[in-house]
Amino acid sequence: MDIRHLHYFITLAEQTTFTQAAFVLHISQPSLSATIKKLENELGLILLDRSSREIRLTREGEILYHEAKKLVDHFGYVWEEMRRVKEQGPPELSVGLIESTKHWIPKILSRFKMEYKDVRIKLMDVLSLEDVEKALSNFEIHLAITNQYTDSEEIEMIPIYEEKLIALLPEDHLLKDHAYLTVRDLEGEALIICKEGFQTRTDTLNTFRTAEIRPNIQFEIERFEMACRLVEEGLGITVLPENYVKYSIKPNFLMKPIEDSNLSRTVYLAFDKNRYLPPLVLDFISLVKEFFDHRARPLT
Repeated sequence: MDIRHLHYFITLAEQTTFTQAAFVLHISQPSLSATIKKLENELGLILLDRSSREIRLTREGEILYHEAKKLVDHFGYVWEEMRRVKEQGPPELSVGLIESTKHWIPKILSRFKMEYKDVRIKLMDVLSLEDVEKALSNFEIHLAITNQYTDSEEIEMIPIYEEKLIALLPEDHLLKDHAYLTVRDLEGEALIICKEGFQTRTDTLNTFRTAEIRPNIQFEIERFEMACRLVEEGLGITVLPENYVKYSIKPNFLMKPIEDSNLSRTVYLAFDKNRYLPPLVLDFISLVKEFFDHRARPLT
């Protein structure tokens, strides 16, 4: 059963003559007549009472008219909704995030919501490289804000800012009076570090390796929040992004820059370059880029 044929039948029922219905549909009368006859043959039912000049529906025709009307109207709604989605984007924005975005992403969302008041926003944790690639490939998110770099041909990576990694120490640590630390100062310390697959882990271990220091890994964690709590309990030290810890509310740990290293990380916007991105997603990307372009310095 062709939706176009149902549309022809509904028009005929509402116009009551083949001549008028054909005029409204911009087709010839013989073509309309042939279409209706084909529909009747497909259904094995007589839909029209042709005994009078004006078309009247049979009982079966009445049933088809009411059900077809609902179906065609819904089809029109779905079609219009898809057109709107293509032009304006879906009423939802899904963004994958790393933990350190929590201090600036609300500012972006506040600006975004001024223009897209009715858009529902989903924020998901995508911490490891595997998380990022999986969420993008499965269409779970429109884009990710991540420090995980990938050279995948399918994923576009746009750098938005760079930040230093700093050391976190318990408040009563022997190095508490040092204004800054060296990598050598961390030798032998119980190290709290991200698990395999996290860029922060890779950067930290590369720094130890360059200094020819064997790290004393005691805890492997997934979330920075847990690393901070372990440091507060005096269970070791950790190395985390400066922008994650500098805004912590009354932290019970010490933050120390590491002066003799290039410990830093780049944060990226990542999205599937082969996927259609609706306007609202592109507008969100522009807001993020604009936010950091205006700073011309690391996030503060």
